[in-house]
Amino acid sequence: MSIYSTHRLHALRMIVTGGGTGGHTYPALTTVNAIQARLAETGGKPELLWVGVAEGLEAKIAVRNGIPFRAVTTGKLRRSLAPRDLGRNFVDAFRIPLGIVQAAVTVARVRPSVVLSTGGFVSVPIGLAAALFRVPYLMHEQTLSLGLANRILARVATRILLSHEASLEHLPPKARNRAVVTGNPVRPAVLNGDPAQGLAAYDLDPAVPLVLVTGGATGAQQINRMLTGALPHLLERCQIVHQCGGHGLEEMQQVARSLPAHLAHRYHVVDFIHDELPDVLAAAAVVVARSGAGTVAELTALGKASILIPYPVSAGDEQRVTARHLAAAGAAVMLDGAEATPEQLHAQITMLLSDPQRRAEMSRSAATHGRPDAAARVVTEILTVAANR
Repeated sequence: MSIYSTHRLHALRMIVTGGGTGGHTYPALTTVNAIQARLAETGGKPELLWVGVAEGLEAKIAVRNGIPFRAVTTGKLRRSLAPRDLGRNFVDAFRIPLGIVQAAVTVARVRPSVVLSTGGFVSVPIGLAAALFRVPYLMHEQTLSLGLANRILARVATRILLSHEASLEHLPPKARNRAVVTGNPVRPAVLNGDPAQGLAAYDLDPAVPLVLVTGGATGAQQINRMLTGALPHLLERCQIVHQCGGHGLEEMQQVARSLPAHLAHRYHVVDFIHDELPDVLAAAAVVVARSGAGTVAELTALGKASILIPYPVSAGDEQRVTARHLAAAGAAVMLDGAEATPEQLHAQITMLLSDPQRRAEMSRSAATHGRPDAAARVVTEILTVAANR
């Protein structure tokens, strides 16, 4: 703490921006919580303002957590050449300048000590406004390959915070000396799960290995259907907790009802796993999931053996890039394209469950890519930049 000015710690005024998806929003929230906790150690409290889109997830999250929120207008540049997307790009081309003006007015009025953005196109107006007013600006990138918004902002950022060492090669050469690898902030609760409570939450058998299957908060139809084809044979070897999403719940409940009576108790399907998720993660021997930035950050921070099924149409193909990188390092199994079948899912889960040594090696490799202290690292960078203003 000695590297920071006590006055600046107590007087920190910060704008945070980022949103559109949970992958951008939750790292921002985790960082906000971490900086509040850091300053509370010395009796300080940051003055915060979250800037985002009125109808975005970030607005709901900010309000829910008591963080002042201000909306700006923004647009998105879509790389698709489909007529519908070209038309939306034309409309958004007029929205972007308006958002930049709104952001400039916000920065001028708030006069922040520092600005943090965590991605999404809502970050662009505030990032550019911070550069215009020479306010220290930190940009955080969650994915291995930079999104388009962050490729724009990397040219003006005071400090570029990366989640992966391999992301350095995706930066413009002149920006690399301003980059530091911090990792992607993970909620503290995820790092402190209790396996016994995870088993108890679903009345699971401690003697039978647990496989957690999740398609994220909204579920993934592809994963649901792969699991459906593999389920009866898998349940001979393990028990499964499956977060299938609201849209897939009725279909998967019907699958559950069709299971043989002697296996049905080993399959637990829910639309969404709530506060017990950290405990279920802690109890799981293997996790089957998408390879979104937040999911990967959690799995690697925990050192979990995993089977990653990338979302086929993720922006910039980022989920494939991440899954391929981890699979090449032995930190995960990747099922994609022709390999994303029920048969391959069954084969890979069976292989990991039957080979504890392989599973342990994968866990160790995953942990080498994880940064459980990422939130603390991001906070340190924010405070250092603010103090040296």
